[in-house]
Amino acid sequence: MSGRAAAGSPPAADPAGDAESRLAAVISPLRRTLLAAARERGDLPDIPDAQIEVVRALLPSSGGAERGPAELAEALHLNRSTVSNLLGAMEADGLVERRRAEGDGRRVVVVLSTRALDLFGRFDQAAGELLRDALAALDPGDRAAVAAAVPALERLTEALRGGAR
Repeated sequence: MSGRAAAGSPPAADPAGDAESRLAAVISPLRRTLLAAARERGDLPDIPDAQIEVVRALLPSSGGAERGPAELAEALHLNRSTVSNLLGAMEADGLVERRRAEGDGRRVVVVLSTRALDLFGRFDQAAGELLRDALAALDPGDRAAVAAAVPALERLTEALRGGAR
């Protein structure tokens, strides 16, 4: 059988395009499922995704720890007004604190509160436990495939960040 589609029939599936569609279709549900399950396991509050992204950008492991609102907006590819609104809500919920930068009293920086660090530590622990349990339920070939895919997914994330600028 040739790789050509007969006249009037649908075109042959593009293996690369199919992988892209499948990856795009699985990423969001995987993320939402893990987030919901970790919240339940860790008995954590429902924090909007946008606020989670702000917290991740401020984690010391992300090179954040302390950033100005404009730096956050740039890092997250959001409008400054959006970040300002997010920070106001997060400050009211006790997740972030705004303060004057050391050495430059004119500059305001945002830092994570102790509460935010505790919540996200608990989230990461619950998510890690869930992933370990789920991976253990997979056959060895699938576990190896997931482990092998992680570096490529990290590079894909960076490539997408570069393309969003």
